[in-house]
Amino acid sequence: MLTGESHVVDKRSDRIHSDRVPVADQKNMAFKGTTVRAGRATGLVVRTGMATELGRIASLLKQEVEVRTPLQNRLDRFAKGLAWIVIALCLVIFLVGITRGEEPVLMFLTALSLAVAGIPEALPAVVTVSLALGARRMIRRRALIRKLPAVEALGSVTTICSDKTGTLTENRMQVRSYGVGGQYYAQIPSDERDREQWQRILQILSVSHDAALNEKGQHLGDPTEVALLEAALGSGVSIHEMSQALPRIGEIGFSSERAMMSTLHRLDGGYLLLAKGAPERIIPLCLDDPDQSQGEARARQAEELSRQGFRVLALACRKFSRSLMTESPPKRELEKDLQWLGLVGLIDPPRTQAKAAIEECKAAGIRVVMMTGDHPETARRIAQILGILDPNPTPHQIMLGRELDELSDADLSQRIHEISVYARVAPEQKIRIVRALQGVGEVVAMTGDGVNDAPALKSADVGVSMGKGGTDVAREASHIVLLDDHFETIVAAIREGRRIYDNVRKFVRFALSGNSGEIWTLFLAPFLGLPTPLLPIQILWVNLVTDGLPGLALALEPGEKNLMSRPPRAPRESIFSHGLWQHAVWVGLMTAGETLATLAWAYHSGRSNWQSMAFSVLTFTQMGHVMAIRSERESLFKLGIRSNWALLFSVILTLILHLATLYVPAANRIFKTQPLSWEELLICAAVSSSVFIAVELEKWFRRKKPQSFY
Repeated sequence: MLTGESHVVDKRSDRIHSDRVPVADQKNMAFKGTTVRAGRATGLVVRTGMATELGRIASLLKQEVEVRTPLQNRLDRFAKGLAWIVIALCLVIFLVGITRGEEPVLMFLTALSLAVAGIPEALPAVVTVSLALGARRMIRRRALIRKLPAVEALGSVTTICSDKTGTLTENRMQVRSYGVGGQYYAQIPSDERDREQWQRILQILSVSHDAALNEKGQHLGDPTEVALLEAALGSGVSIHEMSQALPRIGEIGFSSERAMMSTLHRLDGGYLLLAKGAPERIIPLCLDDPDQSQGEARARQAEELSRQGFRVLALACRKFSRSLMTESPPKRELEKDLQWLGLVGLIDPPRTQAKAAIEECKAAGIRVVMMTGDHPETARRIAQILGILDPNPTPHQIMLGRELDELSDADLSQRIHEISVYARVAPEQKIRIVRALQGVGEVVAMTGDGVNDAPALKSADVGVSMGKGGTDVAREASHIVLLDDHFETIVAAIREGRRIYDNVRKFVRFALSGNSGEIWTLFLAPFLGLPTPLLPIQILWVNLVTDGLPGLALALEPGEKNLMSRPPRAPRESIFSHGLWQHAVWVGLMTAGETLATLAWAYHSGRSNWQSMAFSVLTFTQMGHVMAIRSERESLFKLGIRSNWALLFSVILTLILHLATLYVPAANRIFKTQPLSWEELLICAAVSSSVFIAVELEKWFRRKKPQSFY
């Protein structure tokens, strides 16, 4: 419960002469909320309530932590800056109009309409729709979004701090190695089962345990014994037949002092003792090692398996005659003169898809850090298998909880980027690691499934818990719940978060360029000696329909090909970065230029519908622009106009509605417009296409720079 690990811990009454001992190593303490697997004890209560380890975790969860997502911070800065700019420009336009002799009421309405048009009020709707659609897509990928902004925040993640057990591993002990005769085997060789040594190993795996099968077909009992039973079943053994052939008549139970267990069975008119336990206990009891040379070799083999992260058990047996048993020797006298069989290496194996997911994270510039309460050797082995650590890691890449306590916050901040594995860490230490990473500018996602992970899940920018094997406490503290408990689902969520942020940027690019085009048009017209290009109601129509419908459809834009091959965006990076504000400026100026050029030509040629032509050029330009910015790099002709049906439909609908304002008499009276001839309509369409062509050329130049991700 407190460490999240999948194996039981032996308890003893020996005093520990140290002040700083991790929970997992406090062998003389029994903790509230944990489960007793076997044995009896009498204890003295030393802490109660909130002073217990479980209470301490609860107090960590009570600490209020408000973590704002990178997108929320960026949009706040964007909104404040844009508001001041728009207010200043509207004030200038109002004063210039008054000095020219325009009616104050008209100029006030124009400035007010421009203020409304300059602020992309559809942005909150676009963000909300994008996040909601992202959450809907994620539920199909088996990820439940508990807090909507977390979808986008995952797209900005730079570091994933992952718990080991149950997240990167299966949270189920399995036999993965056999050490027999100085050799290592991944499984029992099928062509050697008739040999007595392998046959005895199968017998121990099959019947020398206390695991049981419940009515649902699940194995219950000590995780180690369940793993042994499943290994026997995986070798094709019939447990029922083996139990009948070797009826169990007694046992010498496991204890922490003995560190071994034996079971006694009837066999061929005699008896068979099957023993398993710690190698250092079993090896000295074996008869076939008079000079202890074989014992040393067996100990080295056991040590080698331990260094590889395995939990090692030694197996041995002894046959008895009926006459020996009639003498009723003490049970412990039976556990000597044993026949050595071999070693079994157990491990909580990594999830099969986790390694590929971690590789994808690396390609995306995301660092994966393992945090576990497990033994450092086990953590190192799993981290090497998954690719979190190099095959030959440096000592600086692995840190124990007690070493973490000895570091000051300043020293931890300096070393935080070189440490990839934290072992034997406590819940408050996980919080400290998360906050240290956040302190150096990292956006942190924390994954976990246990009670001990809950405080760190709450403190992280994005907390991700396991839905199947996780605890209720962890799920309640998290932002996202993985319904399938697969680490690769996090990678899919990161991909979705990046897509959402890209689409928000596309809307900002579209809205800002269009709004700046309107502002420049109204701002420059008086200085060029031209009449007011647009009436207030026309400005509002452009802002409501021309900006709104296509802008919302941008939320459905599919992700670009390079989503997971580019580094994360810097947490403090502005939403205007990577050329967005420059794009908005030159597109706005170009839009204003072509609108004013059309206005000047129509006005000076004596056409009465000059304002309608300017209105049309502005609308057509924005429709071409929204199609061109569907990707920041790829051409529209490569994407295809049908790859986002919602956007294509919204553009067609917007054009139909605009034509209605020109050719429906009732709309003419409302919008103060006049119909255009076919020649005038074609002129407006031709002039407005220049922005589309220019944006496609800009993307062509971007594609010529392979080092540019955006």
